[in-house]
Amino acid sequence: MYCEIKDILDGKFDGKEVELKGWIQNKRSSGGVQFLIIRDGTGFIQSTIHKDKTDKKTFDDAEKLTQESSVDVIGIAKKDKRAPNGYELEIKKLKIFQIADEFPISKKDHGPDFLLTNRHLWLRSPRQAAILRIRDTVIKSGIKYLDENGFYMVNAPLLTPTCCEDSTTLFETPYFGKKAYLSQSAQLYSEAAIASLVKVYSFGPAFRAEKSRTVRHLTECWMIEPEVAFLDFEGNIKLQEELVTAMVKAVLKENKKDLEILKRDIKPLKTVKPPFIRLSYTEVIDELQKNKFDIKWGDDLGAPHEKFISRQYTKPIVIHRYPVEAKAFYMQPDPKNSKVVLCNDMIAPEGYGEIIGGSERIWDEKLLRQRIKKIGLPEEAYKWYLDLRKYGSVPHSGFGLGVERVVWWICKIDHIRETIPFPRMTNRLYP
Repeated sequence: MYCEIKDILDGKFDGKEVELKGWIQNKRSSGGVQFLIIRDGTGFIQSTIHKDKTDKKTFDDAEKLTQESSVDVIGIAKKDKRAPNGYELEIKKLKIFQIADEFPISKKDHGPDFLLTNRHLWLRSPRQAAILRIRDTVIKSGIKYLDENGFYMVNAPLLTPTCCEDSTTLFETPYFGKKAYLSQSAQLYSEAAIASLVKVYSFGPAFRAEKSRTVRHLTECWMIEPEVAFLDFEGNIKLQEELVTAMVKAVLKENKKDLEILKRDIKPLKTVKPPFIRLSYTEVIDELQKNKFDIKWGDDLGAPHEKFISRQYTKPIVIHRYPVEAKAFYMQPDPKNSKVVLCNDMIAPEGYGEIIGGSERIWDEKLLRQRIKKIGLPEEAYKWYLDLRKYGSVPHSGFGLGVERVVWWICKIDHIRETIPFPRMTNRLYP
């Protein structure tokens, strides 16, 4: 019976004959026994070939196997406390798809440049596979939460005529004699969809041409971006808290073995449940100044500031009400203080930074037009966006969640480049 390794490790085939297809992760021999670690994408299992329990051809073929050779095996699955995962496969038959060349990634330490150049092969390591499975859970659990709460997925264009966030971080591309830009966010287009569907979200890539070479920046990332009509600032924060909680809860349930592979201490993750820590921007500035940071009110928060604040807590931190000048043109001013806007960044704890940016949106056409003019953006490019405020405009809010930022924190790894199959950075476009 054909099965996957995870099914054997779950005890579904104890004592039964099964067929597996996969790759040789490692190999060693001891006398008349060959030990093979086989990987199939769902897990790893120790397999044995006994010289006195199989035919000569099968045993001889097994001796030819190299790391990453691809095989089809038939054997008896059985419980064995001595085996790494508690189960072992005693191989009876072996079919070789291909004998692999000498694999370039060995057990010795390799530098990051070598590993990233060989990213297409590095993905096969247990650590990278664990991270990618957690990434899969984060994405699927986030979309599941939104689906179950009445949201509709709306796809936004990746080619846009102008910026959403910052015109200095746009990737420009020719477009039939005109200029186009790779999308920084789906937000503006999602705002158009709420008058049709009320609760929408977009899931897709975003591109930021930031010339930054830090451990938390990618030039291509993936975002989940909900947008909701009639949702106020407080409701927006509540939605963020519930979405992140759903993601963390799903990973703790679905990815126990992966978290073990990463040696991730899960105690802090178990504390992630609403309400999160709330700090105003002003409170954060005061705290930073008390701790000798060179920052003044009005400055935007950078990575060192976020890192310091996040290390003070085990739960995510919601930093709210930033200065008007520090944030995007579409954010609604606080009616109680015109110097700040009704926005928030959610900061992951344990030394990690921003994972969400959101706000209540300006819904008054006159005010939005003033903001566009003050910042110096071309009004003609936003004519369609201003139209949304002419025909049944309503209060609304939304946010963008960075998938890689969330995975980075949940996995508690050093660099964000490991959170995406093929990272794009200022110095990395291959493979």
